[in-house]
Amino acid sequence: MSGRLVLGGAPLGQPGDVGPRLRAVMATADVLAVEDTRRLHRLAADLEVTFTGRIVTFHESVEQARLPGLLAALADGATVLLLTDAGMPSVSDPGYTLVRAAIDAGIGVTSVPGPSAVTTALAVSGLPVDRFCFEGFLPRRSGERRSLFTALADERRTMVFFESPHRLADALADAAAVLGEDRAAAVCRELTKTYEEIRRGGLAELAVWAAEGVKGEITLVVAGAPERVVELSGPEIAAAVAAEEAAGVTRKDAIRAVVTRTGLPKRTVFDAVVAAKTP
Repeated sequence: MSGRLVLGGAPLGQPGDVGPRLRAVMATADVLAVEDTRRLHRLAADLEVTFTGRIVTFHESVEQARLPGLLAALADGATVLLLTDAGMPSVSDPGYTLVRAAIDAGIGVTSVPGPSAVTTALAVSGLPVDRFCFEGFLPRRSGERRSLFTALADERRTMVFFESPHRLADALADAAAVLGEDRAAAVCRELTKTYEEIRRGGLAELAVWAAEGVKGEITLVVAGAPERVVELSGPEIAAAVAAEEAAGVTRKDAIRAVVTRTGLPKRTVFDAVVAAKTP
């Protein structure tokens, strides 16, 4: 029988956030694939866990080289525990390649859920969390960052990004230039750690603060685009729907497109179309 791959949620900063299940898997796993062996030993000491499994480094530069050996171990029936430095593996951390390869090989993949910087930052940001999107690490170059923010300018969901502390001020300035200086955001620094700090405000205000210098792990949460209601007359609404239909979509889809673009109630758009067709 094949083994199983277990994705372990490592603490963001506080070892006490780890539950008994992760302790048990750490102690019994046949192979521990870890991003950093030093962090593994430190975590094991903090948790008072003694492990007997074989340790394999698994970080970005060796992922592909390690896959055959780990897959072979799994095929032989081993339990492989994958741990990254913090949070859940494969979420902007090493792990996706192994998860995908294991699934393709018919090997069971499960998890011991744990802390996530994404959901932790969302929860404390004070911004809407009913719908959100995670965009990972921001591009390093300003032009690429601005292009990304431009593509997300109309995104209604709350957005979560990872960013390095030395690029944070420039990233916030780019976001303010594209999304608006007053767009609400929260910079979550060193989550769960001794010097945790949550700074909330408009993007421009946060950029000024960050320019003074910021240290630590950063998760940036930005509010989605506000609802925009465009003032149009009945004939203008009907003309907008007609233009969508002329482009080749059905009337139903044309009405939906105008509702999305203008923020007008669907009934208002529908009534305008009906009125335009009435002699």
